[in-house]
Amino acid sequence: MPREAPGKRALPSSFKAQKMMRRVVLALMPALVGGVYFFGWRVLGVCVCVLVVGLGTEFGLARRRGDPLTESAIVTCLLLALSLPPTIPFWIAAVGAVVALSFGKELFGGFGRNVFNPAIVGRAFLYVCFPEAMTKGFVPVYTGGLGGLRHWFPSNMDAVSAATPMWVLRDYGHETPFLRLLTGSIGGTFSGPDGTMEVLGAGSIGEVSAILVAIGGIYLLLTKTAQWRLALSSLVGAAAAAVFFRHVLGAQAVPPVHWVMCAGGMLYACFFMVTDPVSAPNHKPTQFLYGAFIGVLIVFFRWKAAFAGGVGFAILMGNTVGPSLEIGLKAWEKKRKTASKREARP
Repeated sequence: MPREAPGKRALPSSFKAQKMMRRVVLALMPALVGGVYFFGWRVLGVCVCVLVVGLGTEFGLARRRGDPLTESAIVTCLLLALSLPPTIPFWIAAVGAVVALSFGKELFGGFGRNVFNPAIVGRAFLYVCFPEAMTKGFVPVYTGGLGGLRHWFPSNMDAVSAATPMWVLRDYGHETPFLRLLTGSIGGTFSGPDGTMEVLGAGSIGEVSAILVAIGGIYLLLTKTAQWRLALSSLVGAAAAAVFFRHVLGAQAVPPVHWVMCAGGMLYACFFMVTDPVSAPNHKPTQFLYGAFIGVLIVFFRWKAAFAGGVGFAILMGNTVGPSLEIGLKAWEKKRKTASKREARP
C-alpha cells in the first residue's frame, strides 16, 4: 500500500464502483435500445434526465454523511426511467428520481440499508400524485425499418389517451396477440364496447418487448447477478394465481398464463425488481415464499385493483412483509430442529 504524504489525510472516494450493479446496467441495455427503437429518441432524454437528477440527489445526500456515490444509483435511475410512459413530462420524471433516491434509499442511510426498492418507491409516488401522466401517457410503437430511430417524439402524440394491453384486456375484453407481446410490435386500433375505435398503446419504455427483457434477465441469472429463487418463485406464483383465478374461480378477466407472463411488465418486475438484493430476503426458503407472494399479488391486483398494472404495489407489499416472513420462517425452522433433536435423544 502506498504511504500517505506526511501531514495529509486521504480524501474519501467520491464514487464506489460495484461490479454487480454494472452487470444490471448491461442487462438493461436491450430494453433501453428497444425503447428508443419503439418510441424515438425522446425516451433516451427521459433516461438522461432521471440519471442526472437522481445521481445529483444521491451525491448531495451521501456526501453529507461522508459516503460516496454508488453505481447502485445508476441502476435505480435506469429501472425507474424504463418503467415510465414514453410521453412522461421531463419534470415529472425528475420528481420521481428525487423521491426514489432520497425517500426510497438515502432516508434509510444509503446503499444496503433501504427497506423498499427505491425505483418502485419513485414510480409508486408518481402513480399516486400524477395519475393522468402515468396512466394516459401511452402510445403505439413505431414499426418497420428504423422505427423510432428516425424520430424524437413517440408516435401518435395526439392519441396520448391510448391504453396498454393490460388495461384494454380488463376494461374492453380485447386481447393483444401474444406474438406482439413477445416482439413489442404493439399498436393500432381496436373496437370498443360502444363500437368506437380506440387506440392501443404499447406500455412503458422498457417493458414493451418480452424478448428483450428476457434477454437481460437471463444474463442476470447466468452471471448469478440475480437470485434465481426470487425470479422463479415470482413467475411460478403469478402463473399459479392466473390458473386458479381463471380456471377455478372462473375469472375470465384474468388472461391465460402465457399472456400474463409477457404483458404489463411482469418479466421486467420479476427479473429486475423482485431480485433486488437489498430489499429482498437473504434466507433461501423465505425467498421462495417472498417471490410467490409477489407473483400472486401482481395477478390479483391486475384483476381487482383500480390500476390494472399492479406490479409496483405488489412489490412494495412484498418488501413490507419480507422481513416478517424471514423472521417467522427462521423461528419455525429453529423450533423444528429443536424438536428433532429432542426426539433423537435416547
